[in-house]
Amino acid sequence: MVQGTVQVTHGGSSRWRRRSGEYPTLTAALAVAGDGDVLSIAPGTYRENLVLEHAVTLRGPEDGSGSVRIAPLDGVALTLRASAVVQDLHLEGQDRAAPALLVEDGSPELTDLRVSTHSAAGIEVRGPGARPLVRRCTVENPAGVGIVVLDGGGGVFEECEVVASGQTGFSVRGGGRPRLERCRIHHSTGAGIAVTGEGSGLEALGCEVYEVRGAGVQIAARAAARLTDCAVHRTTADGVTLDTDAVLTLAGCDIHDIPENAVDLRSRSVLTLSRTSVRRFGRNGLSVWDPGTRVDAESCEIHDSTGDYPAVWVSDGATASLDSCRVHDVPDALFVLDRGSAVEVTDSDLSQVRNTAVSVSDGATARLDDCRIREAGTGAWFRDHGSGGTLAGCTIDAVQTGVIVTKGADPALERCTVTSPAEAGFYVSAGGRGTFTACRVTDSSGFGFHVLDGCRTTLTRCHTERCARGGYEFPEDGPVVEECTGDGSGPRQAAQSAPGGGFTGAQTGVRTVTAARSPVVQPAPAARASVPRPADPGDAGAAAAAARASGAVLGQLDGLVGLDSVKREVRALTDMIEVGRRRQQAGLKAASVRRHLVFTGSPGTGKTTVARLYGEILASLGVLERGHLVEVSRVDLVGEHIGSTAIRTQEAFERARGGVLFIDEAYALAPEDSGRDFGREAIDTLVKLMEDHRDAVVVIVAGYTAEMERFLTVNPGVASRFSRTIAFGDYGPGELLRIVEQQAEEHEYRLGEGTAEALLTYFTELPKGPAFGNGRTARQTFESMVERHAGRVAQLSEPSTDELTLLFPADLPTLPTPC
Repeated sequence: MVQGTVQVTHGGSSRWRRRSGEYPTLTAALAVAGDGDVLSIAPGTYRENLVLEHAVTLRGPEDGSGSVRIAPLDGVALTLRASAVVQDLHLEGQDRAAPALLVEDGSPELTDLRVSTHSAAGIEVRGPGARPLVRRCTVENPAGVGIVVLDGGGGVFEECEVVASGQTGFSVRGGGRPRLERCRIHHSTGAGIAVTGEGSGLEALGCEVYEVRGAGVQIAARAAARLTDCAVHRTTADGVTLDTDAVLTLAGCDIHDIPENAVDLRSRSVLTLSRTSVRRFGRNGLSVWDPGTRVDAESCEIHDSTGDYPAVWVSDGATASLDSCRVHDVPDALFVLDRGSAVEVTDSDLSQVRNTAVSVSDGATARLDDCRIREAGTGAWFRDHGSGGTLAGCTIDAVQTGVIVTKGADPALERCTVTSPAEAGFYVSAGGRGTFTACRVTDSSGFGFHVLDGCRTTLTRCHTERCARGGYEFPEDGPVVEECTGDGSGPRQAAQSAPGGGFTGAQTGVRTVTAARSPVVQPAPAARASVPRPADPGDAGAAAAAARASGAVLGQLDGLVGLDSVKREVRALTDMIEVGRRRQQAGLKAASVRRHLVFTGSPGTGKTTVARLYGEILASLGVLERGHLVEVSRVDLVGEHIGSTAIRTQEAFERARGGVLFIDEAYALAPEDSGRDFGREAIDTLVKLMEDHRDAVVVIVAGYTAEMERFLTVNPGVASRFSRTIAFGDYGPGELLRIVEQQAEEHEYRLGEGTAEALLTYFTELPKGPAFGNGRTARQTFESMVERHAGRVAQLSEPSTDELTLLFPADLPTLPTPC
């Protein structure tokens, strides 16, 4: 396009002092224009840097005859220092150090602008006097930030769109405080919205953030924001993050389809949610960390997790409050752990929970008032010493076990009712305590109250009805029981009192015993929210994985770095199973194939990953029902007293039914100086279960080569059950490099010039002592490089895309000094 002309129409009383008419350039027209004048720009391309010092109107053609492009070769295309009006222009910039449009002062009105640029920012609002009104503008800036408001700037943005920004879509810092209404921010590389710095704030109403290669919304460093009726979805990182004294309010918002945490906050941040939906998230729905960090949620819904993590995770001294909320269709509903961490849940529903609805551990506390828990594996589990809290007026229905108290935990439960549990209504074991007042159990398929030896529990005015195995079961020197009653049903109930038990009043249906069978309980929680637990038989995700064709799973196996001999072994075993299946379908005899395996090798060589893929392959071939993986070790199988080890081993085997039971460091079950160690009991129980249920579970035992050879000799039946051993060799430097390259590609980093060679040298010289973790070491190396890269790039004010993604040799960690 060629440059057109500019028609100036004077609107001021002193227009006689200036000449009306047409001007060949915008600069010439602006030189004669004053407040109130209108500059009508003919279609064309104007290679000028415009500065508006007066309250003029600058507009393109209104008849659709063509577009007006302001496209200087460098510098700012349009700078506003007055309350001007700008309409129907197309701005382009090429300067990586400057914005395309800069508002420095005044309250200009910007309407129907298209900013298509490769600048530092598409639109920049800078300074306490800058308060633009921006309507229906579109910003596309693949080279930098979409819109930035800083240094005390503000303004209102209505129905604007930021698309394809190379960095943050909408950035607020340095005390900026804009308002967004009905805006859309999408396809940015970086956060969709980022607000950072003390005094910075943002208010958004009816906005949408989506298709972001990063976090959807980031609030950090004492900044504050409020989002009302907004949607955040389809990000590659967390949906919403808060860090370092950030404050955020979400009202009527919808956060969904997030692969990581839907909302993550830490470092004394405060989040308030109301009428907000959090759904389809890959990790935690709410992830709350650190002392002073707090979440207050009212009338919210958290549901439909796509991963294997708790919906709400509260740890490291953080607190959370849920009032009139619903949490459903999740693996676990609420995990609170670590001393100082606390949650309060009032008048809320927790339902359709595959594992545990409420888990309290490591000294944390939970208070639930008038809540409803239904269709869960375990209603509430107080796990260990120092963990406690209260449940008052709660109902728990259609669960495996209503409430579990273990290992010195000491909660108080009052007026709670458990209906139709598959095992016990209330189960106390391993030194658990607990006070139960006016609690009820009805229609239990197991016991009502089941208290094991050594537990100092207090039961007052409790009642049981229609419990199949008995209303109460506990040892003679166990709980203190006062005014507890039952309906007398169940084969184990009898009207007698325990010596020293403290019974007063009627105790119909109470029986004391010296030993009791424990109910089936769920596995212990993961150590941190970022570490997934083993798959559970009820895990819908495991079922979906098992449905994959064997060819697809074998393709994933082939994609693993190294492990050539392992891949050959698994393929040979798979071929034998497949051919045997086809022979049976043809009416021929099929050779018996023992599917249980021994994996030997150092840590970090891919044993767990291959075990998981092996389960999927067997499921795709119809050999296993589900193909999920349950990973256990000695601590999960070996109990603290006689009889408990067999129970734990049976429970682990049941969880793995239809899939793979993977026992890591299996040799620890048979230490060389075992004496009367209960690990032998686990091995004996396991051997019998493998024989009795040979088609239900595939067992894989793993560990160091020499130790596993000794393990196979501890029981005559062990070696016969495991007929095939697969050895996992250590990774070489080239394979470790490939793992780092895969990690970089997955996390959208690139190796800069010389980095691959530096990594090869690093892995060659890295000491291979007992702490060396093979593939784990490669991943840790990549994580260290990312941390060093972040420390380097954080010092840059506006880093480029290359600077944000390239890893260089200087980012490598220092080699450890040999001992």
